Order: sequence, then structure tokens, then C-alpha cells
Amino acid sequence: MSGKKKSGDLLSSIIFLLLVGSLGFFMWWSWASKPYSATGNNVKITITSGTTTDQLADELEQNHIIRSAWLFRWLVRSQQTNFKMYAGDYELAPTMAPDEIIELLIRGAELPGSIRVTIPEGYSTEQIIALLVQKGLGSKDEYTKVVTEDAFPYSFLVGAPKGIHRLEGFLFPNTYFIDPKTSPHAVIDLFLQQFAKELTPEAQTQLVSSKLTVPQWVTLASLVEKEAVKESDRPLIASVLMNRLKINMPLQVDATIQFLLGTPKPKLYNKDLQIPSPYNTYLNRGLPPGPIANPGDASLQAALNPAKTDFLYYVAKKDGYHAFAKTYQEHLKNVKLYQ
Repeated sequence: MSGKKKSGDLLSSIIFLLLVGSLGFFMWWSWASKPYSATGNNVKITITSGTTTDQLADELEQNHIIRSAWLFRWLVRSQQTNFKMYAGDYELAPTMAPDEIIELLIRGAELPGSIRVTIPEGYSTEQIIALLVQKGLGSKDEYTKVVTEDAFPYSFLVGAPKGIHRLEGFLFPNTYFIDPKTSPHAVIDLFLQQFAKELTPEAQTQLVSSKLTVPQWVTLASLVEKEAVKESDRPLIASVLMNRLKINMPLQVDATIQFLLGTPKPKLYNKDLQIPSPYNTYLNRGLPPGPIANPGDASLQAALNPAKTDFLYYVAKKDGYHAFAKTYQEHLKNVKLYQ
């Protein structure tokens, strides 16, 4: 009996300690997840392309903006791969809860006097430059010089094609809040910094397993970006392109012809498909020499994680979706059915 009593007492003690420990943890969590204080001045925090979550958490704690760096890091990691901090200057306050701060970092901060610039997915370098000029953030000549000549410290730009399309694919589409005094070089660098955040450790691991270089990945994603209209079609279109690459079949992507033309046509003709250029994916096998647009996160992820299919063809339908086929005969039926 005494042995059973001792076992019962030990179990009760363990349960009691677990309950006390759990209560203590939840009380701490409730305290740590609240704003640092009810009052306080804003603090300017600068995030660069090299800023890590750990560094940011420590800086916020040291500046008395958050109560716990550990909790902040846990909340960030709970976002998994969706959490990508936007480079720039942020006005953060001790009156903000940690989850509010994280939400702000995810969507980007709008500082007083800044200009809001939204770069749509699939925009070309020329379209981005025109948008920046329209927003009053510099001249066309300034941006052309920056894009074609200025040096940037990113390994993914090594070997990029010369000319106006040197940075094509790496000017990341997003909404930015830019100080009107920012130089054209710094504006372009801001876009490149944001692309660098797409190169997560997970993405780099997948690139190695896919045997793709970063430029090849972005080039593939740019084709997906220009071909896909509906979100669900992106991984399927990516699978068609990857399947063709594996068997050395010409990609035959109309968007590469539109890229060559400069001014898109509502309809392509056979003579357009004969334009001699390394970007012509009807005449040349493999990927074009570089991206044909600046893809967004969805297309980059589709290129990194294409659907597993045997499809080799697709044709656009009137509703924006595509019909996919494994054989040329099936493809011809789809063409007749949908076009």
C-alpha cells in the first residue's frame, strides 16, 4: 500500500508541477505578446537585404519596442516561408503588439511623405522605368543608365545579358513606399534586395535538386508569368515547360515572340515565329538567354514546384484558363474546341 501511495503522490506532484508550469507559461505568453508599453515615441528601424529575423528581434528588444525577442522569433517562424521582410525604413512604436509589427513588415511600411509604387507582376524593365518616371522618382535617362551600367553586389546578376534587360526578372513586383529623395540607383537596388529575399534556404535547396541556376529559375518563372492568367494554371504551365526541356523539345512560348516584338500584337502570325533571335523559342531549343519579364512570387514558386504531369501542350481558353494535353493529337482537339 505504501508503494502505491508513494506512486500516487509522485504522479500528483508531477501533474501539479505541469499545471503550475503551464499556467506560468501562459501568463508569460500573455505578457510577452502585448505591446511593450501604452505610450512611447516611434523608433526608426532600417531593414536591409542582409537583415535576419534574429538580428531584427534582438534590435527590437534592445530598443524597447517588443518585450521578448524569443516570442517575436517564434511568431515569425510560425509564418513559415510566407514571411519575407521588405527592405526599407520603418517607424515602429512600443505601443504596437508583436503581431502588428510582423504584419507591417510583411506588407511594407508607408512613411510620411513617401510615394506609393505598385509594380504589377509581369512588368518589363521598360514598363517599370516608365512607372517610376510617372511617379516623379527620376528620369528615363537616369534609370536607363542605372539598369544598363550600374554595379550591384548580387551573385544572381553574374552573366546577365547586357543592355536594358540586364536586370530583367530581378526587379521584384510589389508595393513599395519610396522617399521622393531616393536616388534612381537606390530605387532599383530596393527591388533587387526584395528579390534576394526570394532566395530562401529552402528555395536554394530546391534549385540544387532541380538542377537549375537562379537565372534559369527566374527565366522559367517569367515564361510562366506571361503565359498564365489563372493562379491554378501556373504549376501546370511550369510542368509543360519542364517536360519539354527534359526531352529537348522547343518551348514554343508565344510570350517570347511578344517580347521580341516590343509592342505586343493581339495575334501572332507565322512570319512572327520566324524572327531570328535567341529569344525565339520556336526556332531555338531550351530556355531563352534571360527572363522576358519580372515574375512575382506565385510564378517563382510554380517554377520551383511544377505540377507532376505528362503534359506537353496547352492552349488558352476564353475564360482565361488553359486546356492541357499529353499528345499533339489531343492538343489539336483542344485548339479546335477552344479556339
